[in-house]
Amino acid sequence: MTPMDKLSTETDASREAQPWTLPFPKEDWERTPASIQLFVAGQQKTIEALTKRVDELEARLNRNSSNSNQPPSSDSPYQKTTDESKKKRKSGGKKGRKGHRQKLMQATNTQPVHPSRCRCGCSEFAHLEPYYTHQYVELPQIIMEVVHFVLYRGRCRSCGKVNKGYIPVGYQTGFGPRLSALIVELAGMAGNSRDMVQTFCSSVLELPISLGAIQKVIDRASEAIKPHYEAIRDKARTSRVNHLDETPWHKGGKLNWLWVMANSAVAFFMIHTNRSKAAFEALIGAWNGILVSDNYAVYQKWVNKRQTCLSHLIRKANGLAERPDSELATFGSWTRKELQRLVKMAKAPPTIGEWRAFYARLCRLIALYRDSESEAGTFARRLEEEMDTLFVFLVEEGVEPTNNFGERILRFGVLWRKRSQGTKSDKGNRWVERILSLRQTCRIQKRSTFNVLVDAFDSYFKELAPDIAWVKTSV
Repeated sequence: MTPMDKLSTETDASREAQPWTLPFPKEDWERTPASIQLFVAGQQKTIEALTKRVDELEARLNRNSSNSNQPPSSDSPYQKTTDESKKKRKSGGKKGRKGHRQKLMQATNTQPVHPSRCRCGCSEFAHLEPYYTHQYVELPQIIMEVVHFVLYRGRCRSCGKVNKGYIPVGYQTGFGPRLSALIVELAGMAGNSRDMVQTFCSSVLELPISLGAIQKVIDRASEAIKPHYEAIRDKARTSRVNHLDETPWHKGGKLNWLWVMANSAVAFFMIHTNRSKAAFEALIGAWNGILVSDNYAVYQKWVNKRQTCLSHLIRKANGLAERPDSELATFGSWTRKELQRLVKMAKAPPTIGEWRAFYARLCRLIALYRDSESEAGTFARRLEEEMDTLFVFLVEEGVEPTNNFGERILRFGVLWRKRSQGTKSDKGNRWVERILSLRQTCRIQKRSTFNVLVDAFDSYFKELAPDIAWVKTSV
């Protein structure tokens, strides 16, 4: 075929399948030279490609935590979206919310208050009975208990050898279990910096303490709670259902990853150098239960049952619904509506008829867009591939439709990273793993972290095994 024949063929094709509207009579277009028609057709394809690219870039620019997997902290403070449904709500507690009242604590002092004088002038009353208890709580003046162990030495009257007195067991460190637990509570459980802990000790406790001494207390805490950490790990790896998630972490400026494996009883954290299958296997060990996670490729290859996070899919659908392209917007709105309806089934199980109607709509949605070459087709094919992981929460007890629980457990670790910029050594990584695991496990079980730390330090100082039965027996 000669170049002219090829040009003629392409021109004829452009005439037969003309994808744009002519701004002038069709007869004028027919009289236009073939070379110009071919040039216009090429320019039209370029315009279409560039338009599509602009739409994709604008969609990427408009990403936020509501239409993608970006964290809320990455949202711009100048581009806050307003939810019309939230505007109509009044501030404060909503109807049906469980209220919280201050509980009466055990009194250290009780003072009866009798009526002083009636309006009539009488000051004598019969049938006195209590009608209300007003509780007044105050912090007593903090007076530190300081014990000085004065060590003596002397020469033996018999052999002449010099003998010394030594510090009793449990007092060698210079800081007792309760004071050490308070320092760790401030540094680890509340996530304060060493400077803030030092300021608190100086201002509130009137305790002069150096940053190095605070670090030594933290190092002892890391060793003291190591048995708790190992017990939490073993408990997590025997659970029937686990939520998994991961987030970036930095050690000495190098990228690491903070992993979490959490359930209704414990939360197990681990810092690994990679976000890979090897790290995933190091986290779970020999565990083979039901996995609740996002759509990360390593999780997709889980051989046992897995519930994919529907919240991630809903945010993706919401992002497509905001696109200017009509096909993407229609598909995104429809998908979002069906997935939200599916999530609600966790609290209101559907009838047989409701389920069949929902499943039919979902299959029809996938069938309509499966063959599309747009992002709608990509997402439809993804839903089809993930079909077996969408409904596990409906047939397995204790499984949630989203991974929000795992993300909430991981949230404190994310805030820690933002404040401290990570750690500087392997020792620091081990401290973060252990204290996060203990903190979040105690929160899940509504247990006092301070009391656990006091027992851990007391056992550590006395070289005894700490009480970890509460971890092993948790349900």
